[in-house]
Amino acid sequence: MPSRPANRNVRLPDVPSPPEAPDDPGSRTLRRGLQVLDAVLAQGRDGARVVDLCRAAGLERATVYRLLATLLESGYVAQRGRFRYVAGPRLAAMAEPAGQPNMAMRLAPVLERVSRACGDAAFAIVREGPTSHCIARHVGTHPVQILVIQVGTRQPLGVGAAGLALLAALPDAEMQAAIAANAQALPRYGGMTPERLAILVRATRERGWSVVGNHATQGVLAAGMAVRNAAGEPVAAISVASTVDRMPRERQQLIARWMREALAALLPGGV
Repeated sequence: MPSRPANRNVRLPDVPSPPEAPDDPGSRTLRRGLQVLDAVLAQGRDGARVVDLCRAAGLERATVYRLLATLLESGYVAQRGRFRYVAGPRLAAMAEPAGQPNMAMRLAPVLERVSRACGDAAFAIVREGPTSHCIARHVGTHPVQILVIQVGTRQPLGVGAAGLALLAALPDAEMQAAIAANAQALPRYGGMTPERLAILVRATRERGWSVVGNHATQGVLAAGMAVRNAAGEPVAAISVASTVDRMPRERQQLIARWMREALAALLPGGV
């Protein structure tokens, strides 16, 4: 039986195009947040006022304040003075200049020098919103090393000495926002409370460096110091940790001097 010739004129049924995704509230909020972030970045180091952000993003003042609160909490935006907003530490950590060593590499010689001087472990952290992130560690020569955190450890900003030093160096609004964001998590660190942390911040600011013990790790005491960039902004912190009996007041002061001298000698223009 002869086969039928193929029909070259067969019309396939029309296939409808997939519908466009609806503009749901989550997508709309994300888009608005990115618009505000773009407007902040466009102002550079001078910072943007809320009125500038409203105009650039085409949003109401209340909406801009709400979005800024989230961007501040997550570290993508930071407050400069009372009324201006600039790029935050999380963006700075993500945007290392091409050909430049990263923050951990820049702080590594400082940690080595401090650790060699005192014999104890030294640590470096950066801020990620209300959290501290350990980016480097140098083990000392003393037989007993207190390795309280590992590279990569994240914890509420302020429960460790380096995090406390960085928290205390922030503008009041950012400091208070970080403490509020961590209020529920703080008690897990040796019974720390927002009120206790605020007291430690005040003491750190008066002293010029931090000291905290028995919070992140029992039986341990550590001293820390903020690290600033070329513009004088706090962007990282370093610390030394040891057992409580190895850290009397006089040795805390000596370690603080060693940290200050190492930063001045190795990073005179800031990190």
